[in-house]
Amino acid sequence: MIPVSPATRIFLAAGATDLRKSFDGLSDLVQNRFAQDPLSGHLFVFANRHRTRLKLLYWDGSGLWCCAKRLPRGCFSWPKTTAAETGALRIVAAELTLLLSGIDLDKTRERQWWRQAGSEEKS
Repeated sequence: MIPVSPATRIFLAAGATDLRKSFDGLSDLVQNRFAQDPLSGHLFVFANRHRTRLKLLYWDGSGLWCCAKRLPRGCFSWPKTTAAETGALRIVAAELTLLLSGIDLDKTRERQWWRQAGSEEKS
């Protein structure tokens, strides 16, 4: 199981990714497209063009994880992006759980409620 603490950032790759890539190819995307360190301990999530497959890249301190999920029917609800967007979208752990559970993030909304000053904001 991959631990997701409040300090863990989660990045979704905007647009489609060639999921034939594995450890090295996805790490290269993280470095060059996202300007992030793949060994940072943050989660990086990629989807194919049809949104039927996902790959997750994660460094646990001793090695790099590359996890995959494939749907036999249907597709994941991936955030809408334009062709010009090639970077990453940042989400919180609750949004990742919803996304992996098949919930459409575009049709949900976050309720406004009090948060302690200095808490991490959604980018």
